[in-house]
This record gives sequence, C-alpha cells and structure tokens, in this order.
Amino acid sequence: MALRYSPNRLSSAFRVPRVYRSPARYASSVSAALKGSSLPQDVKDSILRESTLPTPDPPSSSKTAGLVNQQIPYMVPTYVRPPPMFEKGEGCYLWDIENRKYLDFTAGIAVNALGHCDDGMTTVLYEQAKQLVHTSNLYHNPHTGLLSQQLIQLTHATGGMAAATRSFICNSGSEANEAAIKFARKVGKSVSPDKNKYEIASFHNSFHGRTMGSLSATPNPKYQAPFAPMVPGFKYGDFNDVAAVNDLVTEQTCGVIVEPIQGEGGVNVATPKFLHALRKRCTEVGAVLIFDEIQCGLGRTGQFWAHETYPAECQPDILTTAKALGNGFPIGATIVNDFVCDHIKTGDHGTTFGGNPLACRVASYVLTRLSSPKILKAIPAKEQAFRKNFTALHERFPGKISEVRGKGLILGLQLNVDPTPIVTAARERGLLVITCGTNTLRFVPPLVITEAEIEEGMSILGDAMESVWQEGESVKGTKGQQEMQ
Repeated sequence: MALRYSPNRLSSAFRVPRVYRSPARYASSVSAALKGSSLPQDVKDSILRESTLPTPDPPSSSKTAGLVNQQIPYMVPTYVRPPPMFEKGEGCYLWDIENRKYLDFTAGIAVNALGHCDDGMTTVLYEQAKQLVHTSNLYHNPHTGLLSQQLIQLTHATGGMAAATRSFICNSGSEANEAAIKFARKVGKSVSPDKNKYEIASFHNSFHGRTMGSLSATPNPKYQAPFAPMVPGFKYGDFNDVAAVNDLVTEQTCGVIVEPIQGEGGVNVATPKFLHALRKRCTEVGAVLIFDEIQCGLGRTGQFWAHETYPAECQPDILTTAKALGNGFPIGATIVNDFVCDHIKTGDHGTTFGGNPLACRVASYVLTRLSSPKILKAIPAKEQAFRKNFTALHERFPGKISEVRGKGLILGLQLNVDPTPIVTAARERGLLVITCGTNTLRFVPPLVITEAEIEEGMSILGDAMESVWQEGESVKGTKGQQEMQ
C-alpha cells in the first residue's frame, strides 16, 4: 500500500508547543526531528512552518484553499486577497475557518470602530430586522429623521461644523462624496447661472471613492487610467501647498474636496494654514468647501470630527462620513449647511436604499457610542501607546523606519522599504495590519482596543520585522555561504 502524506496530519505529529514570542527557538528542535526523516522536502517545509508560526497562511491542501478554489471562479477578480478566510469576530479579534486567531489592527479599513460583533449593535440589528427593514424614501420612517437630527446635534455639541443644518443619508462613503460633488455643482450653477462655475478641486494622494464622480476627485493613475476619461471639470493640487491655493481655486471653482487627514494616501495630516487658506479662498470665490471625514472622523482622532482640532475659521460647508457610522453595516451621510441646502430642490438627488430604517437605527446606536466620553477620552493614551512602540521600533531598526504620521488611532509608520513582507510576516504571527501611500504601514484599529492589545500587537509586529529584516538577511547570508562551498 502506498504511503499517503498529509502535511496537516504529519505536522501535528512533529509539532512542539507554540509559544509565540520566540518561535525561532523551536525551529532547530523541529528541524532536528525531521533531519533523518524520509518525508518529501515539501512536507518537511510545511511541518517546519506549522511548528514555528502561530498562524501560518493555510497551505494548498487546507480546508480554506478548497473553499477559495470552489468560490473564486464565480467572483469578479477586483481584489487580490491573502489566503486566510475569516468567519468569526469578537472585539478586536478575528478567527479564520481553521480556527486561527488574529488581532485586528485594520478594523475593516477603519470601519469596525466598536470592534467585531458588538453586543449592542447585534441587539439593535435583531430588534429592527424583526420590525421594519425598508420602505424607500417615498415614505417617512422614525429612524431616518432621527439619525439626521442626531448627526447635526452631535456635530454642534462636540465643536464641529457650526453651520451644519441638514443631513442626506445614503449607503457608503463613495455615495456620500458623490452627493457632495453633485451638491457643489448645483450650487455653482445656481449662484452663477451665466458662468461656467463647475470645477471641483481635489488633491494628490487623496482618496474619495470609486464611483465616477468620486473617482474623478481621486488623482491616482492606478485607479483612474482603466476608466478614463474622467468626469470633466476636476483640477488637482498639492496637499498642504498654501501658496498654490489661489491659483487652484478660481471663479470657475464650485467646490473643493479635501481630507483633513489623508488615509489611503499615507496618513498625511492637513496643516491649519492649509485648511484656513482653502476656507478663505472658497469664501472669496463662492465655492463650497467639502471635508471628507469618511476615514478620519467619528472619534478616530480622539475628537468626534477630525476638523474639531482646527480653528473654527477652517470649517466646511459640507461634511461627508461613512465607514465607522455603521460599524460594518453599509451607511453614509452628507452633512450640509444652509448655503448649500438652499440650492438643493426636490428631485435633485436620491437613493433607493439610503435612509432605510435598519441602517439608520444601527447608525444611531453607533453614534451614541462613538460620541461618548468613555471612548473619546481614552484615544490619546492609546495613541501614545502606539507611538511609544513606534519609537522603540525605530531604535531597533533605524535604517528601515523614517517617520510617524497621524493623530489618535489613524496612524502611519513610514518605512524606507516595501512593507508587503512585513504585512505577511505579521499575519502569519497573528496580527492583521494594512498599508497605504508609498511604503506606509497604516494603523486604524477598533477604537475600543485596549492598551494591552496594542502592546500585544506591537510585540508581534516587532517580531515580524525582525524575521524579515534580520533573520531574513541572516538566512540569505547562510545560503550564500553554502552555495559558495
């Protein structure tokens, strides 16, 4: 009878207890156990990986790979995903279908601000789903108006956009920005009916969405080129370039859209002088100033809105939000002042699903949590916990790390090298982290993360960096010596 090798079964026979902090010390023991074995080399390699990594990416023989291979032929290939398949979450942790546990520093790209499967949100979803899910905007329901009121009142109470008066509820960040762009265009046509006042200004390294209007405001060739030509009338400037503002924003400009903190572009923080210059120039030419706080708003900086830390003279005419607003349930909102709203008439814009009772009731619950002092007042200490560890990593790897950017729990660690191997090494040690900009690691964990969880994750990240930058170089050197011999 032929002997059949199963890497998963064999690895359990050779596996030694896993203690995360120094997996390398077990490698020699496992390697010695395998040295005299007649197992195929690929099986030996698989056993060694399984024994020395807490959460190694599932191999091709795994249950995960089988499911992925069954499903992926039916999916439009718009994403390249890593091997694990997640099926359960709780707080700041996720579990894959192999029951491997991961600490999540990504929060679904700054979405799960309350963590995964928050008990209160689960209760709200269940109760409202039994009562009423959707009626359309042809009719009133108790929750759309309540959420709109809540957004305005919380904005005023927390020191945000003082002129905010009304909200438009939609389904996503792209839709919130699409509405903002349309509203700005309508204002331009209304205030200057005899002039071509339709240009929208945005900034390099920004990200505003994937719909054609929001994509046109996102000057990244990688995103735009496959779908060119873009919507006409968009101009691009350099972020934080105060001197160029007057030339960028002209009498033909109807709107300017900017992120107070650029998320996808590298966690770049706007200077007060820059936002003040934009506000001043928009007022001069009668243009609408739009703050996109889809990623940086709703408590992520330690303030309810990111722009609250800027002088009041910087405040926008339109404020867009989404992501954390639903903690994973799709919803977005476009908040406007009277200057904008006075030019919007019945029928100018609409949405089928936006403002449905289920999404709005969930968002109302989420807002009560994200605006609470318990969450907001804890953010600065959590930021410092990250920064303390970033400083230690910089001292440990001085040639690899150059800068830290951001505020609160939207932070970027700028590397001098490609971060992709670090992301992989961290994932295989039980930490999920993502990138942005050019060679930047992005940290946008749930706002409910504890300082102990931050320490746990940063310890894993440090070991991942060491495995790539020091152990990796050591392995290369050893291979080189062996080849020379």
